[in-house]
Amino acid sequence: MNTGRTHTQQVKVHIRWMIRRDMPEVLQTEQESFEYAWTEEDFLKCLRQRNCIGMVAEHNEKVIGFMIYELHKAKLHVLNFAVHPEHRRLGVGRQMAAKLVGKLSSHRRTRITLAVRETNLAAQLFFKALEFRALRVLRGYYEDSGEDAFLMQYRIADDPGPDETEEPVNRIAQFHEEN
Repeated sequence: MNTGRTHTQQVKVHIRWMIRRDMPEVLQTEQESFEYAWTEEDFLKCLRQRNCIGMVAEHNEKVIGFMIYELHKAKLHVLNFAVHPEHRRLGVGRQMAAKLVGKLSSHRRTRITLAVRETNLAAQLFFKALEFRALRVLRGYYEDSGEDAFLMQYRIADDPGPDETEEPVNRIAQFHEEN
């Protein structure tokens, strides 16, 4: 969608914890971003888990992006990540990813993992530009379509550990951002 904006124009967002009243805007972004969209129940079921966190990117008091991730002992695992179509390519996704990277520490969580649909080239390129690497293909990963996914990982520079080997648990994770 061409909105007449240039790539140099950026939108500054406030990234905060997701709250219940954000759900209508989060669901709208989700539905406009994915063919196989999460339902409100999918979000609530995930967010009820003790280790699952939701955050939103807010601009002018409107939620224009969100991310859902799990806390694990040595990593963060992103389950869902999207920017509203009208606000893509304005740096919103980069700011959200930077917030995640800022939560890493050489003493504890040293990496971020995520799975991206093999057909979602925009998300693959976006995360690659942010120094995520594709580690392997997860065959038949998505239950909704049987589609494969790429397991991608970001590691902080001083992480001495081996590459991620365990398979992510959630099989409906998805992303939409075009850097």
